[in-house]
Amino acid sequence: MRIIGLTGSIGTGKSASAAMFRALGVPVHDSDRAVHEIYAGPEAAPVILAFPTAVGPTGIDRRKLGDLVLGHPAELKKLEELIHPLVSAHRQSFLARVQANGGRIAVCDVPLLFETGLEKDMDAVVVASAPFQVQKARVMARPGMTEERFNAIVKKQWPDEEKSKHAHLVIDTSRGFDEARRQIISFLRALP
Repeated sequence: MRIIGLTGSIGTGKSASAAMFRALGVPVHDSDRAVHEIYAGPEAAPVILAFPTAVGPTGIDRRKLGDLVLGHPAELKKLEELIHPLVSAHRQSFLARVQANGGRIAVCDVPLLFETGLEKDMDAVVVASAPFQVQKARVMARPGMTEERFNAIVKKQWPDEEKSKHAHLVIDTSRGFDEARRQIISFLRALP
């Protein structure tokens, strides 16, 4: 089975690209969705113990947790040490299911693919990309987003240009959905 790592900085169209892979019948593991599931379930216990003020009515409140860790490197490191192994186990379970069902290709949508060194576990890497002004405009349009939060998120991610240098495919999502889909289809057809 071929495992494709899909990544991109915040606001570069990674989620839209993941949706295109899904629409083409490729199973996609979404790390962000896995985190949501973990935060809402019993696996969240270690995170709740470490960050009790981040708990809301349905489990961990991501916005509260973000306020506690963004801009606080020691707190962010503590969170990452707790959550990354849980997300990794979730991803491995997903890949095992895809393979057991005869899947030939799977996509792992990982926002911090390079930052966590996961690119070495992938057969190919796809980076969703967009010019910085497009990226910033997309992110600032999100509810509750502030300039400070945006800058803190960007600061912990590799620059778009650096990610693109290490990719097998760079999708410029600022050129529209049709062009992005065309690039993805062409990439999938070229996979051995």
